[in-house]
Amino acid sequence: MVNLPNADGSVSAYTVKNAPVEIKKRKASGFNRIAYAAAHVVADPFADTDPWLTPAIDWDKTVAFRHHLWDLGLGVAEAMDTAQRGMGLGWPEAKDLIGRALKEAESRDDALIACGAGTDHVAPGPDVTIDDIVRAYEEQIEAVEAHNGRIILMASRALAAAATGPDDYMRVYDRILSQVAEPVIIHWLGEMFDPALEGYWGKADHMAAMDIALDVIAGNASKVDGIKISLLSKEKEIDMRRRLPESVKMYTGDDFNYAELIAGDDAGYSHALLGIFDAIAPAASAGLEALGKGDEKAFYDVLEPTVPLSRHIFKAPTRFYKTGVVFLAYLNGLQDHFTMIGGQESTRSTQHLAELFRLADDARVLMNPELAERRMREVMSVRGIAQG
Repeated sequence: MVNLPNADGSVSAYTVKNAPVEIKKRKASGFNRIAYAAAHVVADPFADTDPWLTPAIDWDKTVAFRHHLWDLGLGVAEAMDTAQRGMGLGWPEAKDLIGRALKEAESRDDALIACGAGTDHVAPGPDVTIDDIVRAYEEQIEAVEAHNGRIILMASRALAAAATGPDDYMRVYDRILSQVAEPVIIHWLGEMFDPALEGYWGKADHMAAMDIALDVIAGNASKVDGIKISLLSKEKEIDMRRRLPESVKMYTGDDFNYAELIAGDDAGYSHALLGIFDAIAPAASAGLEALGKGDEKAFYDVLEPTVPLSRHIFKAPTRFYKTGVVFLAYLNGLQDHFTMIGGQESTRSTQHLAELFRLADDARVLMNPELAERRMREVMSVRGIAQG
């Protein structure tokens, strides 16, 4: 039992009601969808650094979490925004993370992994040119490909700031895609996830921007495995999905509507590249197994209860969703503390964490209820909610 605050300022006792989803080792080959979980990093709470200025990473726990995802049959989308890329994790640390994760992947015969390459080591500014941005992409791509890694081509804050219109986006993407060793996943991250990316592709309207992105993909289809869009609009994703070249996949990044987008419709379906799959990995794995067996009802039975939790974790300001992801990892014993690089554990309120706990129970993703309750009591006590 744990005392939790309510919206009206009162406090009431709460006991976990639901048994967790079964944790079972699976292989990605058993799924009929490709599913990446964008994975978080585990901070080192003992490092003598200033968290806002210098990231300190517990590499052992961070690597162990990747194996947790692989054991469930999920792929790892490495060094993405879930790993606090641009919100605490800089390129030097991301480069180290990518190298370590790819080495671990080589130790397994079933590890699906793709890594984020962007331009985040170049700060946006008036002196940054389009050629500078191309060179920045090339530098990061070279670092990933040096380890034989697959690329997720991340959206660029520097490009969003420097571009004068769609032609600049076409120039950059055409140049980069002509050089990559293997087909990439293009990542279109909406401004709700990163305000600096507003107006990406040179258009403020998402549908007009989509036309530009589709032109880029059509002109480079042999170098594009797929596109992940994170616009939190199932209608926009479905529209784009239906307009993609036949060889190009849609990877849903919609943490509000993923269940129905993955299940699909008569005209197609989405694969997955989702931050929420970090937090609900056992449920995602079980649901994908059911879908692979043709049991759509069981797929929805497992995943639909996770959607309210995901919508809560990713509520506005959406860029703070990483706090909820890491909090669940702490509650589930996948790390020993609720400390984040950049001090990001402070971005969500006590009320937010309390509701997250209730919704995680409803979603059956509290892997060890007794441990989760004990850790929740400790967090609530520190935040001023007296425990019995």
